[in-house]
Amino acid sequence: MAIVRWEPRRFGVPSLWREADRVRNQLEDLLGTLSGAVESRISNWAGVYPPLNLSEDADNLYLTAELPGLASADLELSVETDSLTLRGERKLQTADQKVNYHRKEREAGFFRRVVSLPVQVEADQAKASLSNGILTVTLPKAAAAKPRAIAIKAE
Repeated sequence: MAIVRWEPRRFGVPSLWREADRVRNQLEDLLGTLSGAVESRISNWAGVYPPLNLSEDADNLYLTAELPGLASADLELSVETDSLTLRGERKLQTADQKVNYHRKEREAGFFRRVVSLPVQVEADQAKASLSNGILTVTLPKAAAAKPRAIAIKAE
């Protein structure tokens, strides 16, 4: 073990602050890395499935969800004026009970995801398609939610 003697004359006050900042930055980097790992584990544990995107233009909302390996018969989609519910079941081939897994990350079972919509939609005009494991849903905005141009009269 080496013992280093600290001599105040050797380090001026500015270099002490620089050293303190360096140590603080290293700790922040370490804690940031650890918290990022914990956050990703928490999001995995939360079971947010399926991952999806929700976007919009002037007339429609568009929802795309990743559902690899699922058929349309395995899914149920319902739309209300301000929410969309996606239900389904992931089925995996059952392996022989004598198999020992080294890693088992794929899960099977029922899932349900409710998405709050930012605007009201015309639920009866919604369209959905499933292609190559990507579910695409088009939701027309309700007339009250669409932007309207207002004419300005000159006086």
